[in-house]
Amino acid sequence: MTRNISTRRAALRTLAGAGAATLAAPHLATAQGQTTTWKIQTSWPGGAGLQIFKDWCATIEEKTGGELAFQPFGANDVVGDFQLYDAVKNGVLDAVNPFTIYAQGIIPAATFLTSIPLGLRNPHEFDVFYYGLGGIDIARELYAAQGMHFVGPVHHGPNIIHSKVPIRSIDDFAGRKMRLPGGMVAEIFTQIGAETTVLPGSEIFPALEKGTIDVADYVGPAVNYALGFSQVTDYIVMGPPGFMSLYQPVDIMDITVGQAAWDALSPQMKQFVEMETHVYSDMHHAAIQKADQDAWAKFEADGTEVTRLTQDDVELMTEVAVPVWFDYANRDPQAARVFKIQLDYMLSGSLGYVDPALTQGLELKL
Repeated sequence: MTRNISTRRAALRTLAGAGAATLAAPHLATAQGQTTTWKIQTSWPGGAGLQIFKDWCATIEEKTGGELAFQPFGANDVVGDFQLYDAVKNGVLDAVNPFTIYAQGIIPAATFLTSIPLGLRNPHEFDVFYYGLGGIDIARELYAAQGMHFVGPVHHGPNIIHSKVPIRSIDDFAGRKMRLPGGMVAEIFTQIGAETTVLPGSEIFPALEKGTIDVADYVGPAVNYALGFSQVTDYIVMGPPGFMSLYQPVDIMDITVGQAAWDALSPQMKQFVEMETHVYSDMHHAAIQKADQDAWAKFEADGTEVTRLTQDDVELMTEVAVPVWFDYANRDPQAARVFKIQLDYMLSGSLGYVDPALTQGLELKL
């Protein structure tokens, strides 16, 4: 009897091990043993972001039993950031991992597929928008019209502001020469008195060093420290505790695939890529935040002071932002459609970010 029990336990361990292996790395049989290799380019030029992307790409072939592999490229390795979508549509690249805002030139509604000033403020709120409130279906519809498949969002983190002077309220932006990415963000800061200018990331450090600008937004602490911003600024401007960035609280990237490459996949492989995009989003977001934690200590050691805006500033900037939201949404019917979902969510009891009184007299052209 002892031997029978031992034999049964060994068999159960074998089955359990096989089951776990299947769940962790399902074998999706290749056609005639051939591997399909996708050329996929990210918008990360280097640093932690690029390494996280490459590490994830390196796991795909083993997870699919050799059916699919990702060949990763960094920013500008194959094409420039603003040529990514043409490259996907023309088959030069099979897939891309861009900042979603880059799509706004061909898909105006993409303005609202990523974060807007004072809008949805946490990654999980965008997960609700995409996967609970229908955002993913609209995104896929809009991208399909451009010959692409939007697989899903990838979380990054908030953008922050560096300044040569202390900024402790939104009044302190008045008269300051400020680098911003343009568009809705620049319009809102212009309305509170900043003198805004658009500069590429590579020109921010010399502009701060020369005094051409006083204030600059860019991505997160880890990247910005590597760019030397602590050498040319003394302050980092944040929102209230728990609200790092008023103007871009969540920075969304995504995985987008050329329609031909997507259609060539089996239904099982399509499901696998969708689930792996969730995995990548989680890994990417957490690893970026880890790198940021390391960077905060470096900024502190360099003498950088963190200043925080107040909840009153949040409410005042929201009053400025709401009419701008409506203006941008009404420039395109699909943008209005996407924004309406987010606005209803922000007005709801779940969030309460927007006082309904602020929307009185404003209409969406749906």
